[in-house]
Amino acid sequence: MAHHKSALKRIRSSETKRLRNKYYLKTTRTFIKKLRKSTDKEEAQELYKKVSSMLDKLAKRNIIHKNNAANKKAKLHKVVAAIQ
Repeated sequence: MAHHKSALKRIRSSETKRLRNKYYLKTTRTFIKKLRKSTDKEEAQELYKKVSSMLDKLAKRNIIHKNNAANKKAKLHKVVAAIQ
């Protein structure tokens, strides 16, 4: 158990941030799955814009690495391009 007020506050704030980051990551993963299942080209392009933005924000907040975000965006772009 922490002995200082500042350590207790750090524990509380870390937990809050952890839950917030978990929410952002899970939401993004859900949209990625939705994009991969999409069969309509226009819908997929709109979803790609949204997912791409979400991935950039995750990378900016250091929730995922920027190269990880770039790789995911590249793979999703191929998925969208392959839709007839």
